[in-house]
Amino acid sequence: MEVQGDEYYMQQALKEAQKAYDADEVPVGAVVVQDGKIIARGHNQVELLNDATAHAEILAITSAFAFMGAKYLPDATLYVTLEPCLMCAGALYWSKIGRIVFGAYDAKNGYQHITKEQSPFHVKTELVGGVLEADCSFIIQSFFRAKR
Repeated sequence: MEVQGDEYYMQQALKEAQKAYDADEVPVGAVVVQDGKIIARGHNQVELLNDATAHAEILAITSAFAFMGAKYLPDATLYVTLEPCLMCAGALYWSKIGRIVFGAYDAKNGYQHITKEQSPFHVKTELVGGVLEADCSFIIQSFFRAKR
């Protein structure tokens, strides 16, 4: 099986974000990949579930835990269209996920305002930001522009 690159999997996360957009949810999407295979998908469902914790990342890693039958994901990569918030960063810390790749930066609610010494992620987690950043930013901006 050919292993795809970060942009391919971010495109898959963008498809999840579009599902959220179409459901009038903040358009954030996520996929979890292990051994070159998507093992879980998620998109924001805060409004649908009346649950402030129903973020794309949380739903995707919960599905990945169930799929793997494990509580840790050290060999998995999370692709998410928006920089994780502190709540999601905490969940990702406890998941011991091996890698997090995100698209758009979130200056208001993202984890970046925490200093490197106070990183909310597990010390072994690799972080990559800005993958397909323009596409990931566009869907979020379009959503909020339509709300104004």
